[in-house]
Amino acid sequence: MVIVEKVQRSDIQCVDKRKYLVPRDLTVGQFAAVIRKRICLPSEKAMFLFVDNILPATGALMSELYNEKKDEDGFLYVVYSAENTFGRNSQQCGASLI
Repeated sequence: MVIVEKVQRSDIQCVDKRKYLVPRDLTVGQFAAVIRKRICLPSEKAMFLFVDNILPATGALMSELYNEKKDEDGFLYVVYSAENTFGRNSQQCGASLI
């Protein structure tokens, strides 16, 4: 089970669904595409996924990340952030990246 949260100071939309069951063979890049689609992220914005304050490789398997980085509660916590090339104001919802 993967829990997804937005970095608080990011100017990206909040995701409407926070909990995901992901297939073992899903890559980080494929998972990022799922999140991009759920938040309707425009093409002029970049999105970054972080696990334990680390930017994982897009080709890494989500199952590998889960096995290496899952929390004591059994969940893998993923936070996402975006860069807007046009510099929009940030929204105030989500997780903070420490």
